Amino acid sequence: MPRRPAFHLAVPVDDLVAARGFYGQVLGLPEGRSADHWVDWNLEGHQLVTHLVPTVPQPAGTSVVGQHRVPIPHYGLLLPEQSFHQFAERLRAAGVRFDIEPHRRFPGEPGEQWTMFFRDPAGNALEFKSFRDESMVFAR
Repeated sequence: MPRRPAFHLAVPVDDLVAARGFYGQVLGLPEGRSADHWVDWNLEGHQLVTHLVPTVPQPAGTSVVGQHRVPIPHYGLLLPEQSFHQFAERLRAAGVRFDIEPHRRFPGEPGEQWTMFFRDPAGNALEFKSFRDESMVFAR
């Protein structure tokens, strides 16, 4: 399979110490370059940057997906199923509160997936998921 391009995503945080604790220790992301007002994180080869801002923007709202109202905006990764469950246990062990607990969504449908939602200390919503069949990520 050809290597996918990496993305760059910058998110606002109001406390870099809390961001370092969450992204570095809880999520286990390697820290890259940083300055006094931002930190680069290696999110499985993608560049996630936490930028210090005085006030974190409020979420736009929610959208219905399956049986849940999911926070908008949100970001995250598609993980292999075993990694998804191991990651969920890591989050539980760290005391992370889930907005939407890990669960299977769309069972028996082409887009069947495991998904979970939680927030960083600044309130940014993250979704991590795992498709039963990754070739179905964009299936209708």
